[in-house]
Amino acid sequence: MLPPLTVDLNCDMGESFGAWTLGHDEALMPFITSANIACGFHAGDPGVMKRTVRAALQHSVALGAHPGLPDLVGFGRRNLDISPEEAFDLTVYQLGALHAVARAEGGQLHHLKPHGALYNMAATNAALAEAIAAAVYKVQPELTLYGLAGSELTKAGEKLGLRTAHEVFADRTYQANGTLTPRRQPDALIGSAEAAIAQVLRMVQHGQVRAQQGQDVAIRADTVCLHGDGAHALEFAQRLHAELKAAGVQLQAGRPAVAP
Repeated sequence: MLPPLTVDLNCDMGESFGAWTLGHDEALMPFITSANIACGFHAGDPGVMKRTVRAALQHSVALGAHPGLPDLVGFGRRNLDISPEEAFDLTVYQLGALHAVARAEGGQLHHLKPHGALYNMAATNAALAEAIAAAVYKVQPELTLYGLAGSELTKAGEKLGLRTAHEVFADRTYQANGTLTPRRQPDALIGSAEAAIAQVLRMVQHGQVRAQQGQDVAIRADTVCLHGDGAHALEFAQRLHAELKAAGVQLQAGRPAVAP
């Protein structure tokens, strides 16, 4: 008898800043298995980081560092011409910050997932991907590196011997080469909850996604990203959580990191 399918549901969190609140972090926690927590460069601040870590621990949600480019105004979604050395340094800095917050709250980190433009750049730029993977390896090699399925980032992590999680997106469309449709294009997001859930089930159960060009693309789905800042984010998370369970898919973040 084959073992049941297992998948992780992750969500970008801790993206409030100072007096500004973004997302539905507290409400979403019961419906996810891992949280990618902003580390201060694209969003988040020390207090937000602490509160998000605390909430995740209360719901047994795995903690992940979510380092981004130093671009608060652009929310880390604008490409910056950084060198591999700069990518290494900013990853180390932000990973160290969240590691300290997690330890202070009695927790430990499980994974690291780059944010926004840094994530997309590392998906296709091998040098940047290798720098980010090296930062994880040198600081906390027991962590899992989350990256776009089949990307340069997951390849770089595997080359170093890191655990990797190939990530797919619930509400994003795909190109024929397996990359995400750029956000600046009008068809980048899937507006229908039913269509997004159907895409997730197909990726998880059958390892395929329908590209915008019309063909089916093979894809590995270890972890599914939910976006927590949309108007209907909570309702969608509840529905996807229920649909996956109804399909017999087990939800878990994977093997936890070893305590340092």
